[in-house]
Amino acid sequence: MEQKTTSKIGKLAEDFAVKLLIQKNYKVIDRNFRSKFGEIDIIAIKDGFLIFVEVKARWSLKFGSPEESVTSEKIWKIGKTGEYYSILHPKLPKKLRIDVVALTIEGNNVITSKIITID
Repeated sequence: MEQKTTSKIGKLAEDFAVKLLIQKNYKVIDRNFRSKFGEIDIIAIKDGFLIFVEVKARWSLKFGSPEESVTSEKIWKIGKTGEYYSILHPKLPKKLRIDVVALTIEGNNVITSKIITID
């Protein structure tokens, strides 16, 4: 059996996250935005917020839940990158927010999924 690469697994998780967000009435407007400040997996709009989404997936809970891997440093980087994105796109909502899509995966199946808003 062919081993999956990290990038293939990451794409699988991100694709699932996009479908989940759309089901929850988020309007996905961009993916994989990169700047000198960092990277944002998914950018969406919902309820007047411009939302920067970090996707975290785990194939084992040995190292903790997916959301536990989102550190305060990572949140800070997403915030800075999001502020920069907002400056580049002045017509988008001014209220900014960070959400985390946390996925637990077995094989090619998502076992658990949740959207967590970071305050």
